[in-house]
Amino acid sequence: MLILLSLLPILSIFFFLVVLRWSAKKGMLYSFIITVLIAYFGWQMGAVSISAAALKGVMTALEVGVIVFGAVLLLNVLKESGAVDTIRSSFTSISPDRRVQAIIVAWLFGTFLEGAAGWGAPATIVGPLLIALGFPALAAVMIALMLQSTPVSYGAVGTPILVGVNTSLENQPVVNSYLGGTGQEMSRFIFDVGGQVSIFHALVGLFIPLLMSAMLTKFFGRNRSFREGFAVWPFAIFAGLAFVIPFTLVANFLGPEFPSLLGGLVGMAIVIPLAKKGFLMPKQTFDFEPRETWQKSWFSDISAEVGPAKEISMIKAWLPYVLVALLLVVTRVEALGLKPLVSGWVVAFEDIFGTGINHSFTPFMIPGVVFIVVAVFTGWLHKVDGKGMANAFRLSGRTILAAMAALIVSVPLVQVFINSGINDAGLDSMPLVLAQGAANLFGDSWPLISPAIGAMGAFAAGSNTVSNMMFGLFQFGVADEIGANPLYIVALQAVGGAAGNMICVHNVVAASAAAGLIGKEGTLISRLLIPTTFYLVLAGAVGYVWVNGLGLNIGLFLIIAILITIFTMILRAQKRTETN
Repeated sequence: MLILLSLLPILSIFFFLVVLRWSAKKGMLYSFIITVLIAYFGWQMGAVSISAAALKGVMTALEVGVIVFGAVLLLNVLKESGAVDTIRSSFTSISPDRRVQAIIVAWLFGTFLEGAAGWGAPATIVGPLLIALGFPALAAVMIALMLQSTPVSYGAVGTPILVGVNTSLENQPVVNSYLGGTGQEMSRFIFDVGGQVSIFHALVGLFIPLLMSAMLTKFFGRNRSFREGFAVWPFAIFAGLAFVIPFTLVANFLGPEFPSLLGGLVGMAIVIPLAKKGFLMPKQTFDFEPRETWQKSWFSDISAEVGPAKEISMIKAWLPYVLVALLLVVTRVEALGLKPLVSGWVVAFEDIFGTGINHSFTPFMIPGVVFIVVAVFTGWLHKVDGKGMANAFRLSGRTILAAMAALIVSVPLVQVFINSGINDAGLDSMPLVLAQGAANLFGDSWPLISPAIGAMGAFAAGSNTVSNMMFGLFQFGVADEIGANPLYIVALQAVGGAAGNMICVHNVVAASAAAGLIGKEGTLISRLLIPTTFYLVLAGAVGYVWVNGLGLNIGLFLIIAILITIFTMILRAQKRTETN
């Protein structure tokens, strides 16, 4: 009964948003009410504790709001200056093919941004940028959210590993006992987890650019076909390898701080010059149908039109995004010396209402602050007049007000769910009850389900870091019970936590709001279940084989079945291309 009750908040979100296709503002409000009732009556979580958790959620939602506002403001300033037109031409000069543009912008540029910023910020940048390139808003947000997968484990300079996994396992008896038996230090174990995570991600994430292309053509192509997306497979696989190879090497030799950041940089340095020369470019160009034929649900409040025609050089147009990346890196890497300056001011709310629930944030470390600073600087650099800047702020404010209606109930729901362990019934929190039920059900087959637990945590919490904090120790304990190497199981947790970011309500609402797309969250989640399911099943299968060996087992069967499906789709796409 407890397991069913703890599952109800997640099921209610899916029911309202995915089945009924309600907006997040309406669906999450009802889900929040259901969660509060379960916490109060089922877990005997007091009204004061529920209020404290909800207040923590409201404060977190405000932080997300700053990120969304900053990302949209920067885009609006670039529109006012006319720089968006220059940026658009920089991508169309590489290739007019929308599949290629999506892979370069989301997969390569987006993964670099994830390594620098994390916390869902890359999707809030990439989505509006794709709209500016002429993508339907719904397509732009879908593709932007798909990038929130492979690179997420090393987002914000490795935070999900260095903070999430480390915090969960540090000084725990079962962990200390294991490390004592192996003669390993905790720092080395965390380093090894980071390396193993990259290997699992590489084997699955290699196919994400191909899935981006397939999802784009299936839902937004003239023929509504996956085949058109798979037809670009040589370039998509090449782009996947160009990222995951340096990504894996960095994780295993340098540590978890820079795999996504350097992987994205190296990938862009390899792919873009070769793409400009026509290397592996598709023979047939894919584009969207004329705008007048688009479905009404594809549009957003953000226009693809640019500001007044101005001569903005390529360097000047791209400089704001370069500055964003540089500022995010230099303020987050200890060795560069600026992090102590920007992280010195911490706003802390300790023991809220006497419940033991704490919340703190560092204002100058919120990525949105960097976006706002760069946006203002860009206005000066691009000589945007006062009227233009006022218009940019006005439009951005309107966007964030629409977003906050959903965020202000979504994030408090998450916090009540996570903090339900503070109760008078002596029960574990709802996420832990769910995870324990899954462990009892799957037993020795746990590697198959381990990534799904990580994804569940990210879906609920909106963060890979928090998912690793919630379930890292639990996953370690399950590995110890079934006699599996904890290194592999904890790594699968982190991989699943990254994949869950594609569908977590927190990211979907933020990315949608940044793109001016309100009320389509359920549609997005239902479609993103396709790549998320692919990621979790393949990661679980790879993990199962990694733990149990290459024998004839369910893990190997799943891997073979998935690969056969992919290669069959590629062959069909190739035959159709040759026929045409």
